[in-house]
Amino acid sequence: MPRQVDHADRRRRIADAVCELADEHGLEGVTLRDVAARAEVSMGAVQRCFRTKEEMLVFALGHIGERIAGRVRARLVRSPAQSAGTALGHAATEIALLREEHRAEARVWLAFVAQAAVSEALAGAVKANYAALEESFTRLVEEAGEGGGDLSDDPAVPPDARREARALLALADGLTTHVLIGHLTPRAAQDVLHAHLARLLSE
Repeated sequence: MPRQVDHADRRRRIADAVCELADEHGLEGVTLRDVAARAEVSMGAVQRCFRTKEEMLVFALGHIGERIAGRVRARLVRSPAQSAGTALGHAATEIALLREEHRAEARVWLAFVAQAAVSEALAGAVKANYAALEESFTRLVEEAGEGGGDLSDDPAVPPDARREARALLALADGLTTHVLIGHLTPRAAQDVLHAHLARLLSE
């Protein structure tokens, strides 16, 4: 009886191989042949999973986004009673990819973002990822405001939660780059992020 193939698992293995190769050589160094060798599958197996290289890259990008989102969810589950402000800080920290163990992931993410500037398909995937994060941040900013922490200098003026969410997302994303190229240390980047959150959530 022929062995059943777990196609979902195979696609994840291929995505992991894409990320490893992108970390080592950049996206320009990712070929179907090398991906197949790294994932320990045949070229035909890769082509059965993905019709084109671009389709494979879009899936790999989503795979990275899901890994990061999974860590955010896990961190929130570990502390279900935390305030919305604390949850917002945890989420922003995870997304910024500042820890040493996430340095390879940061390199791969930025490689995909750079390629998205010239790939409509990748740009669509990156924008969808940012849109989902923006919605999560907006909700947490709104909840933090309802919890008693003012999010503006004048308590009489309701905060623009979406604007603040966009600013926080842009800051976290930018800090990834600054740490990766060595302009800031991870500790300095954390200080910047925490100072911004403290101002945002100050009473």
